[in-house]
Amino acid sequence: MNPVTRDTRLYLDKSSTSPARSSHPIALAAATLAVLIAGIGGIMLWRAYGGSPPETERAVALTKQIQARTVQASEQLVEKTKGLEASQQESIDQLQSMQEELQSMRRLLAAQQADTKRLTDQVSTLKDTVDGLRQSFASTQASEQASAAPRNRNIRSRAHASRSGHRHRRSRS
Repeated sequence: MNPVTRDTRLYLDKSSTSPARSSHPIALAAATLAVLIAGIGGIMLWRAYGGSPPETERAVALTKQIQARTVQASEQLVEKTKGLEASQQESIDQLQSMQEELQSMRRLLAAQQADTKRLTDQVSTLKDTVDGLRQSFASTQASEQASAAPRNRNIRSRAHASRSGHRHRRSRS
């Protein structure tokens, strides 16, 4: 067997620590670093051009949600506006109906007032006529009494005279 000498050991030690073997961990680290840099660059390029980052996805989702709410609010506003238009038209119709009724009532009131005025004038005329008749009747009675008074006196004096004459005649007889 071969005896191992010190020179042989140095030779063997040098072969195990050869420059090819000692550069291998550095190359491995450099390759790993290159792969990491390429991966990070690829991710950055993917996010910049093709992929969407989570913030962008959230913003897109939020925008879609806001648009959906806006559309829903717009639809509700349209429905409420239509409801308001319908109730406004109904109110207008009711107001027109009430105005027509009011005009009708005003015409009736004017007709009643005209009738009342006509009747008041007739009553006034009748009152004046009745007053005139009363005065005429009173003056007629007064003139009849005035003319009847001398006649009554004549009649009374005749009656008195005839009674006295009867008494005088009776007493003479």
